[in-house]
Amino acid sequence: MLEDLLGRSFPYLRLSVTEACNFRCSYCLPDGYKKTGVSDFLSADEIIRLVSGFADLGVRKVRLTGGEPTLRRDIPTIASAISALGRIETLAMTTNGYNLKTQAGIFADSGINALNVSIDSLQADKFHRITGHDKLKDILEGIDLARKAGIKPIKINCVLIKGVNDDEWPDFVALARREDISIRFIELMQTGDNGDYFRKHHLSGEVLQAYLTAEGFAPLPRSATGGPALEYGHPDHGGRIGIIAPYSKDFCTTCNRLRVTARGDLRLCLFGEFGYGLRPYLQSADQRNELTQRITDLLSYKTRSHNLGQGVTGLTPHLASIGG
Repeated sequence: MLEDLLGRSFPYLRLSVTEACNFRCSYCLPDGYKKTGVSDFLSADEIIRLVSGFADLGVRKVRLTGGEPTLRRDIPTIASAISALGRIETLAMTTNGYNLKTQAGIFADSGINALNVSIDSLQADKFHRITGHDKLKDILEGIDLARKAGIKPIKINCVLIKGVNDDEWPDFVALARREDISIRFIELMQTGDNGDYFRKHHLSGEVLQAYLTAEGFAPLPRSATGGPALEYGHPDHGGRIGIIAPYSKDFCTTCNRLRVTARGDLRLCLFGEFGYGLRPYLQSADQRNELTQRITDLLSYKTRSHNLGQGVTGLTPHLASIGG
């Protein structure tokens, strides 16, 4: 198992397969995705070599992210090849859900067995204003089709935006009560491009924690390969509520995931100031030992914590560039 100098282990890889996104979310890409030069994203073969190397080092959970991963036409091929390795127990994908209604069955057949869908409002008009797309109904239907296709767990990601969707907490909680689905509330994070928006709309996750406690929710144990969310459960709810609060005290002490960008750079932290190129080690299957040694060596550079509290956003201009 991969470990850093602080004794944290890393069974979980978040792998961006593209920086492109077809949404124009107000907190991320309000002006839409702008292509920069040649889209030299990792090829399917490079991705499989990369995942194979991480699997050698004990990674058992891989999350495919973007941008929007389903914009890659070969995403089912990539997922099928990762599944065929036989060593990845959880193959998850985070998506905006745009293509879910037409491709849910394809994703399930390719081996994707966990899904996070980004939905920042359950009100169609507000969803349209936030994302630039009037697609809420189709996305919810896509979630239902994914569930019927056997993908489980399915989680909804909702970014907390003060003055925009913070009045919808009861609606999301009600959804987790009546559906076998979990909700992840994500504290709005400052990135290189959204400073003014962040200062206007940031809301501490502690406010939501207090709300859940008052509603009878209680914290749940965290699994070894679980994500960064602090999960809450309620005896009357089939789903769970999670809070991802990167500005909270000791958030980084339970870090268990590494990130690789769509161009093959290892990021030891979402908001780190350095990326380490792995692509030179992905050109041949014969480079597996070099790849795993390089990854192992780089773990010594992982720091104790990010510096978001000091306004340091590192290399991340917006979350679409690395998948959050």
